[in-house]
Amino acid sequence: MLDHPYVEITHATSKSYVGKAFNQIYENFSEISELECVEEDIASISKETDVIFIALPHGIASAKVTESILQNTKIIDIGADFRLKDINTYEQWYKTEHYGKELLNKAVYGLCEWNRENIKNAKLIANPGCYATCSILTLAPLLKDLPVKKDSIVIDAKSGVTGAGRTLNISSHYNECNESVKAYKLTSHRHTPEIEQCLREICGEEIILTFTPHLIPMNRGILVTAYAQLNENLSYTDIKNVYEKYYKNEQFIRLTKENIYPETRWVKGSNYCDIGFALDERTNRIILTGAIDNLVKGASGQAVQNMNILFDLPEKTGLGNIPVFPI
Repeated sequence: MLDHPYVEITHATSKSYVGKAFNQIYENFSEISELECVEEDIASISKETDVIFIALPHGIASAKVTESILQNTKIIDIGADFRLKDINTYEQWYKTEHYGKELLNKAVYGLCEWNRENIKNAKLIANPGCYATCSILTLAPLLKDLPVKKDSIVIDAKSGVTGAGRTLNISSHYNECNESVKAYKLTSHRHTPEIEQCLREICGEEIILTFTPHLIPMNRGILVTAYAQLNENLSYTDIKNVYEKYYKNEQFIRLTKENIYPETRWVKGSNYCDIGFALDERTNRIILTGAIDNLVKGASGQAVQNMNILFDLPEKTGLGNIPVFPI
């Protein structure tokens, strides 16, 4: 955002660092940003800004965002509170009460490549989850246009430790996760209903899938490997044509060449999503892979992309970072 030519950052809120300059907390911002952190007061800030980005634990944003605030400004919620349309589904998966039921139908799911027209007129945008972003972008063209058994989808996803946030948690301590890979939240990860909801809206059919995340010992990045059973024999070209139909002109979607598959290091530090696939003729399954940086396309980068769409700015503005490689 500091490199965005059309944006001025006016407030940075914090519970832990009120009164401290941003570059005192993060030394990499030395001589770049001296903005001082202030106490969070969304109602007051909404009267002074055009857009507010919020990133709060689930169950908090729904109590803070109100209709009166949305009369003053636009909200891009990087948290989970407005992603699911059904309040019962939200409360079942997140195990907490939702306090903004009246706003759920006003919130727009901010998956830019698939919901651009609705985003343009939104007041409240629900920024997608990181696993959900990568999974949906990887699968959407397949499910929308090609003959796939909708109950055959399995998603195997792997994420770096930054997906757990910065709070102290023994499972993400270096000596706990280094030199080890583990699956977690089997059958219960909260991005599951989010993925199903969005894919259902895209393809117009009920989607129930299996999603299993894994923690791997790297800092950042998500790699999704998705499997689906085809109802017909299709060629590589048949499928590539469908993906090019939807993504050829998308600035942040890159389709890899045949027999080349995405790697997290190729998207690190960028807003790109790389997608590739292979056909298993023996089983008539398709295997798809997608890679994103969970902190950029999976969070803040997509939030800025949403802002650009909201304010009719060139979509790539402030997001031109080339992936950092080698690193």
